[in-house]
Amino acid sequence: MNRNSAVKNLIIYRDFLLIDIICLPVSFVLASFPANGGFQNPFIFENNVFLFRVMVVCQLLTLIFSSDYEKILSRGPYEELIRIIRFTTIMAFNMLVFLFAFQLTEVISRLQAGWTLVIYVILDSVCRHLNKKRIKSSKIRAGGRQYSMMVATTGDHVDRMMKKLIEHSDGSRKIAGIIVVDRNDSAVRGEYAAPLLHPDKDVLNRIQKGWVDEVFVLQPEDVSLEKEILNSLVDMGVTVHVCPERLNDIDMPLTEVNTVGGYTVLTSRIRFVPLDQIVIKRIMDVAGGIVGCLITLVLTVVIGPLIYIRSPGPIFFAQERIGRGGKKFKMYKFRSMYMDAEARKAELMEKNRISDGLMFKLDDDPRIIGSEKKDKDGRPRGIGNFIRNTSIDEFPQFWNVLKGDMSLVGTRPPLPEEWERYNPHHRARMTVKPGITGLWQISGRSEITDFEEVVRLDLEYIETWDIQLDIKIILKTIGVVLKGKGAS
Repeated sequence: MNRNSAVKNLIIYRDFLLIDIICLPVSFVLASFPANGGFQNPFIFENNVFLFRVMVVCQLLTLIFSSDYEKILSRGPYEELIRIIRFTTIMAFNMLVFLFAFQLTEVISRLQAGWTLVIYVILDSVCRHLNKKRIKSSKIRAGGRQYSMMVATTGDHVDRMMKKLIEHSDGSRKIAGIIVVDRNDSAVRGEYAAPLLHPDKDVLNRIQKGWVDEVFVLQPEDVSLEKEILNSLVDMGVTVHVCPERLNDIDMPLTEVNTVGGYTVLTSRIRFVPLDQIVIKRIMDVAGGIVGCLITLVLTVVIGPLIYIRSPGPIFFAQERIGRGGKKFKMYKFRSMYMDAEARKAELMEKNRISDGLMFKLDDDPRIIGSEKKDKDGRPRGIGNFIRNTSIDEFPQFWNVLKGDMSLVGTRPPLPEEWERYNPHHRARMTVKPGITGLWQISGRSEITDFEEVVRLDLEYIETWDIQLDIKIILKTIGVVLKGKGAS
């Protein structure tokens, strides 16, 4: 474990945690001005005391299950404001759930609660911004000082390495020395405040007796810091960062350190997601799946007979699809096509709007139940068209969500024959569970006919995913479905 880094993060996060906790009661008191038309101690009222306790509990629960402080020092004022608004929205949602569940919405002051949340967003934004300025300007870190770090690499790499370190510096580290592992001082062109050193016992003595917290080694493939020196640094308790140069030449996404078969390795994935976020997403899926299945039962009673009368056969349609990691599963829908739809697909492929055949989209598909019936504008108006245009046919997929084959939000699952035609970069879209809706659906649904654009949107979803994004997509999906926009 990197003890220095852990202590530094703990102290930085502690500051922001205290700020958030203190801002809530201050906001609660300040809210009495607009809520009551003048200052009045809000805690003299029993209902306000109860409301404040609920807000504190909801704030603490939201803090526990969020990653609100991750990379907080690198966030700008606008991004920080958005983060605080998201955090406050989740906190308010938790409050509402609790108050509605116990039918307590009538006993609390809505003005007091509303103004508290508004003032909290403003006050917390200002306080976080001032605390960041304090940390960066005074370079306050763990122990009230900067970390002293030595860097080690070859003479050919010193200039490039120092330029990058200086460019990305946040003031938390001071370069105490530059160890030239190949003793090639002549290759170093820049002039630096830190002295150039050679990898020998004098370096170890300087590190041992001086003020050095960390050593950063940028290690080329052909030259490396001597094993004896590295072991001595570890024995002294110095934090050692080793970066193989090759890692910077490969366009690798986020990495983490793991152990595989006794080997220490750097693991690369398209996205790392905190466990608490995964748990929350699954809870949302289960809750949404239960509600969706209940609605599906009602729709079955209403829609089922209409489907059967127009096209005798099963009401539900089960189709093999590809799920996360290429795993096959049965996806369920209300049947909107005639029984011979799959057999007729081959003869209609030449009319496919997706030219590369990686998806299948057809204008005025004759396989849809009742599509031969047209309105005055020549558009099909059968029962199959209706349930597809309103997305009613998707509701049985809530059973897939409840089973765990799918999620409420994700990427759309391809057919096996489409999956077999994927290029390598296409497969990245199936590194997550497929979903009933996703970024592609709310960005155009059937109007998007370029599969590369579909892949781009799916990867954008995977790389930027968080719970708030899922909620946003669900809300937008509801709007898109109600408007019937882009469905086919």
